[in-house]
Amino acid sequence: MLTAIPGLQNIGGTAKPFEAAFAQPAQAPSIGQSFTDALGDTAMATIGKLQNAEQASFKGMQGGLETREVVDAVMSAEQSLQAAIAIRDKIVSSYLEISRMQI
Repeated sequence: MLTAIPGLQNIGGTAKPFEAAFAQPAQAPSIGQSFTDALGDTAMATIGKLQNAEQASFKGMQGGLETREVVDAVMSAEQSLQAAIAIRDKIVSSYLEISRMQI
């Protein structure tokens, strides 16, 4: 916390001009969702795409879907999985970098 400089407390007729501004700690904005929620939603969406691709593959083998629809579902799942792996790699590398910092 900031402390007043002795002898300069009453300059300009105010006792402690900055005390009110720094009395409360800063609050994080509550707009949107948290980082944990965003990662969880992304993971659930990826799992959903993988499950849809698996179901599309089974339906394609049984003749229920065209080859193009199966390929589209599998490619979408593959892109989501690659994005999830890239995010995981960035999180791990960030953790390792932080753990190597000197305190």
